[in-house]
Amino acid sequence: MSIILLDIGNVLVTVDFMRCCRAVAIDLYAGPEEISLKYCAGELKEKLETGWIGPLEYLAMIARDPQVKAVPLHVIKQYWQDIFEPLEGAVEAVRFLREMHSLWIMSDTDPLHFTFLLNNYPLLRSAERYYLSFEHGRMKSSVEAFSHVLGSGRSADEFILIDDKAVNGASASTAGIRTILFQSWSDTLESLVSWS
Repeated sequence: MSIILLDIGNVLVTVDFMRCCRAVAIDLYAGPEEISLKYCAGELKEKLETGWIGPLEYLAMIARDPQVKAVPLHVIKQYWQDIFEPLEGAVEAVRFLREMHSLWIMSDTDPLHFTFLLNNYPLLRSAERYYLSFEHGRMKSSVEAFSHVLGSGRSADEFILIDDKAVNGASASTAGIRTILFQSWSDTLESLVSWS
C-alpha cells in the first residue's frame, strides 16, 4: 500500500481564475487579463499561498485596485472562492484509490480556497492528512516541500505524487518520491496499476 500525495487543482477540480477576474473587472476588455496577471499568478499569489500575506489583506488589495469594481469585500471573497468545478472522474478515482492506498492531500493553496473546497467537495474530506502550502510555507516547486512531507517519518519510496505540474513532479523526484504527471484519471489509474 502506497501513500498517494494528491494535488487538488486540475486533478480533483478544475480551476478558472478568469471567472473571478471577469466578475470584478471594470473594463471587461483588458481588465480581467490584467487582474489575473496581478493576483492569480506570480510572486504576489505565492506570498498568499505560503502564508506571507493573510487572506483578508489579499482581498483588500484586490478591492483597492483601480481596475476592480467598488464592491464589498465579502462579494470579492465569494468571487475569489467560486472558481472551481468538479473534474470528471475524480470522485470515482478517489473511491478506487482509497481501496488500495492511503490518501494525503498536498496542495499549493490559500486558506480561502481550501476552506471553500473542503466545504463544497466532500471527496477532499476522505484524505488522512493535508500538506498545504499556506500552513508550512513551501510551494511544491521546491524540494523542501517534499522534505517536509518526509518529516512524517515515512520513507520516500512509500509515496507517489499525482500532480498536473511537471515542475512539482521534478521536485518530488529530487526528494526520491515517484511521480505521475496527471493528464486524465484513466491514464493516471493505468500508470498506478502498472506499478503495482
